[in-house]
Amino acid sequence: MTDRYSRQIIFPGLGEQGQHKLLKSHVVIIGCGGLGSMIATSLVRAGVGRVRVVDRDFIEYHNLHRQILFDEDDIRHELPKAAAAERHLRKINSSVEIEGIVADVNHGNIEELASGADLIMDGLDNFEGRLLINDVSLKHGTPWVYGAAIASSGMTTSFIPGKTPCFRCLSASAPASGLVGTCDTAGVLGPVPFIIGSLQTTQAMKILVGEADTEQRLTVIDIWQGTFQHLKTGYRKDCPACQGRYEYLEGKSGVETTSLCGQNVVQVLNTSSGEIDLKDMAKRLAQITEVTYNDFMLRFQADEEREMVVFADGRALVRNTTDESLARALYAKYVGM
Repeated sequence: MTDRYSRQIIFPGLGEQGQHKLLKSHVVIIGCGGLGSMIATSLVRAGVGRVRVVDRDFIEYHNLHRQILFDEDDIRHELPKAAAAERHLRKINSSVEIEGIVADVNHGNIEELASGADLIMDGLDNFEGRLLINDVSLKHGTPWVYGAAIASSGMTTSFIPGKTPCFRCLSASAPASGLVGTCDTAGVLGPVPFIIGSLQTTQAMKILVGEADTEQRLTVIDIWQGTFQHLKTGYRKDCPACQGRYEYLEGKSGVETTSLCGQNVVQVLNTSSGEIDLKDMAKRLAQITEVTYNDFMLRFQADEEREMVVFADGRALVRNTTDESLARALYAKYVGM
């Protein structure tokens, strides 16, 4: 241990005692894209004893500019991100217990996936998943570190039950579907998730060794503009999650999917969203695919096989599939959650 971790052990903020705490820690990383892959490699290199990586997606060429764990061989072998992450991470540090789980995180499985964790890391790209993490965090008293990256900007902060405001204190509910861009509609510069993921990892290490910040601040950066801000956060008196009402964990809010019998169509419904501005959404999607729309619905080709129809109320139909997990993924990719 002394040799492998010697350069961080001599750092006064960590030391041998801190390193021993890291070695005994269990961290769950939910989402292994740009943020998650940066977090995973950093924590494994730092010597966190047990790391579980959960992700539902496969690797594609457009991931490689920002997802540091993966390479072209992973794509040729058609590996899911979680499986490829496990393989690469084992080569980085064979002394760490690493588990890659290919799964779509939802209200029915997130408690099991996060079971026993000392810390949950957010590597997601959608609000619903973060609201689920927030509910699990508060219910089980597990800290978590939030991160987001899109275009040239990103943000991060930590949530520690009983010591800081929660995520719903900052964001009362998920934004309306189609209102917030995704990496597929707004793009993302590769360095953004590298920076945000590194800041998240630093916060993770501080929490695991007992040096967590007592004052919660939201760090916001824009690397293109060269700005770096710290925004103070506070409790929201009417926050339902802080009062023990875990609406997303109980499945009372969020995204619902239904396979329409005999139609080869999956309906996706975001129960938390408001009305969608179809005209604005059409403008965004027109940069990447052909779109037709009217006052009632918007239609476009999501991939080579599947067509999506999005309605003004946030509901969508994904045609030519019965795979509800795939439908959710396409909804998150193009509409947002």
